[in-house]
Amino acid sequence: MERYPFEYDHSQPFIQQVGNWIADVFYDILPESGFEVRDEQIYMAFQLERAFAEKQTIFAEAGVGTGKTLVYLLYAICYARYTRKPAVIACADESLIEQLVKPEGDIAKLSRYLGMAIDARLGKSPDQYVCLVKLDEARLGHEDVDTFGEVYEELPEFVHSRETLQSFHAYGDRKNYPHLNDHQWNKINWDSFQDCFVCDRRHRCGQTLSRDHYRRAGDLIICSHDFYMEHIWTYEGRKREGQLPLLPEHCAVVFDEGHLLESAAQKALTYKLKHVVFEELITRLLKGEVRESLAVLIDEAILQSEVMFEVLGSQSKTVVGSDRKQVVVNERLLQEIKRFQNVLTEIEEELVFESELFTLNEYELRIVEEHLEMMQKALALFHQSDNLICWVTDSINGPSLVIMPRMVKEVLREGVFSSHMPVVFSSATLSVDGSFDYVADSLGIDKSLSFSVASSYDYENQMEVIVPKWSYKGTFSEKMKTAVRLLVQTEGRALILFPTKDELQRFKKEIVNYPECADMRFGFEGEQEISHLIASFQNDEHSILCAVSLWEGLDVPGPSLSNVIIWSLPFPPQDPVFMAKRQASSAPFDEVDLPYMLLRLKQGMGRLIRSREDRGLIAIFSEERPELDAVWEHIAALMPPDVKWKETVEPSLTT
Repeated sequence: MERYPFEYDHSQPFIQQVGNWIADVFYDILPESGFEVRDEQIYMAFQLERAFAEKQTIFAEAGVGTGKTLVYLLYAICYARYTRKPAVIACADESLIEQLVKPEGDIAKLSRYLGMAIDARLGKSPDQYVCLVKLDEARLGHEDVDTFGEVYEELPEFVHSRETLQSFHAYGDRKNYPHLNDHQWNKINWDSFQDCFVCDRRHRCGQTLSRDHYRRAGDLIICSHDFYMEHIWTYEGRKREGQLPLLPEHCAVVFDEGHLLESAAQKALTYKLKHVVFEELITRLLKGEVRESLAVLIDEAILQSEVMFEVLGSQSKTVVGSDRKQVVVNERLLQEIKRFQNVLTEIEEELVFESELFTLNEYELRIVEEHLEMMQKALALFHQSDNLICWVTDSINGPSLVIMPRMVKEVLREGVFSSHMPVVFSSATLSVDGSFDYVADSLGIDKSLSFSVASSYDYENQMEVIVPKWSYKGTFSEKMKTAVRLLVQTEGRALILFPTKDELQRFKKEIVNYPECADMRFGFEGEQEISHLIASFQNDEHSILCAVSLWEGLDVPGPSLSNVIIWSLPFPPQDPVFMAKRQASSAPFDEVDLPYMLLRLKQGMGRLIRSREDRGLIAIFSEERPELDAVWEHIAALMPPDVKWKETVEPSLTT
């Protein structure tokens, strides 16, 4: 096979030749196969040409239906072949990844219509794989043991063998277990408290084997934002431990739905501490021959860890609508944290002497030292309160402390934006009121290119917007009755987007009381693996999909999605992360809440019209509150040209 899909002239700039070929693709090659010529694609192609030629960061805001994915894929593939390194396509979540790689997705289209053999491989996050240790615990537990037993029985034979692996393959992907709900999956999937470094089954683990596969990708590695940021965050640490980084060297990165990268970066940069994990780790040192002074310090550290977590429990308070408890930092908590840090420092000093005596296993010693260093970095943030976000979550074996740096800009600057490679942010919603400053400032991007191109769809004749006029200020009951009327009118065919899981669960509980919907088929996020749930919705035209996380990326053209109901204006939650952002802002509503809500609302509205043939309605529900009066002016500005909302629920468009 030829290296490039065009005849490469070594005397001419490579990226310029790529741009010329891409223009031919969109003007000539694809139209011959029935694709329409889209000037928006050509415009975007010329904008990306400069970013790849100059190795710059670019904000590529292109409306729905402009075909932006095809443009960045073509540049990424050609550039990967030129540099002989894969390009990374980082999507906002796993459902977006599935949209990209599904059999009828954009990569398959390019391969089919351009005759290109594209080597694209998935690099999924660790929590998308079965953990063999947790699976053993679950199948011997007290809940869903038969279900977990079936998962165990379906594992490949080589997982149970103690012989040298002759042939093996990746397994244990979340997608392979669509029948498990999220609660069941969380019982058996990898989580951050699993110590893979000392796991004797790591070489037969599904996620380990998957890494060997995607590292060999020739063109594209497709992963989530979370996974990419985990790669950046652990890069140096894994190299110190003699391990390969999560991702191989790559030539470029595209952040699809790039406005969500900040939250992914914060998630990846979190420290998670748990007493039982610390105790198990530190007592490993006692298995060797250690001096009495170190043994005494280990006992002292365990006791101090217990005290610190007890104080954390007493200093944390419930946040309504969140499973994260807010930590109230006071002098006593800071004292207990400092005492624990002091003990850890003494242990670290003792380990220097122990390492010279060669009485401890060198590998385990290195793991303990890395863990202690991580804990020290995390706890040190408590003494820099202006850069601290923390919360506590409860679990069956004790509370977990999660610590997150407030600002992730420096890590992003150093790990991503200083790498001198093309970085593309692609989305239909990157700007707020015409400016890219909100996203750029949150990510610490000082220099970038940008452009914005609108969708070419005829929204005036394809889309209708309804903002119901409430009689009782938009109570839950009033919303339920209005939603039922709309579902009856469109005979299902609806996506209902909820800002929180609590609202979704309340709707799920209440909808059974409405006989009008008795024969309707509902799918609720969390009941099944997400890509399976989406496929079921798409293939069952009159069904209804209820979701919390599908504001972005969901692509269901055709009559199956003719009605989008937005249950509430999607303001950010009242959890410790956004509470900290608000505290750091001089105008929290204007600088934090409003931009977040407008970007998310625009994304949610974008789920409706996915092709020129689509028709449908969008209903935006919101409680009537005086403080929201000024918001509607901003929402009106989000509407496509010539689209005005009305207050009656009877749609006039034919769906």
